Amino acid sequence: MLRCPETHEEAFLVMSTGEMVGRMVRSGILGCPVCRREYPILKGVVEFRGTGKGEGAPPSRPSPFPGSSTDAQTLQALLDLSGPGGYVVLVGSAARHAVGLAGLMGGIHFVGIDAPAEVEELPILSLLACETVIPLRRAMARAVVVGPERASPPWIGEAMRVLLRGRRLVIEDEDASAPAGLKQLAVGQGLWVGERG
Repeated sequence: MLRCPETHEEAFLVMSTGEMVGRMVRSGILGCPVCRREYPILKGVVEFRGTGKGEGAPPSRPSPFPGSSTDAQTLQALLDLSGPGGYVVLVGSAARHAVGLAGLMGGIHFVGIDAPAEVEELPILSLLACETVIPLRRAMARAVVVGPERASPPWIGEAMRVLLRGRRLVIEDEDASAPAGLKQLAVGQGLWVGERG
């Protein structure tokens, strides 16, 4: 599901693993066969930020954002997901919902993009650090939740790019403006909910 964040055609990335714990890769390198950039996996986080050469210490991860008081049950209902399988993308501080949602929606894997520093990789949650795009291929997510600090047109556009047609996007900011192609379903209590047409 991963893609290089550089502006070229999507291609599968090649992984060389270092340390693994069960099925979780704790260290290693991802390489792009198109542009030849390499991205390190450090402490379970794929670092798509920085030089792209796979060296050096990871940049600092963002601190927690106060965000909304949305609970997992509300998000589960708004995402309208039934049955196991597939991926739910959680952008920014929305990654803090992974454990609560996983307890309600078994069999779904969560992908956190630029998660707060206290959010750790888990068997149900993969973490990716990228400050410019969502480094996932297009139309792969069953749902996307965008944290309030990422509720801007570039990130909402990226969320829409990775979202499957007919699936839902929840933005933790009711004042968010959605791009064309997203049908607004609900707004209120700090949330904006839409569906990709």
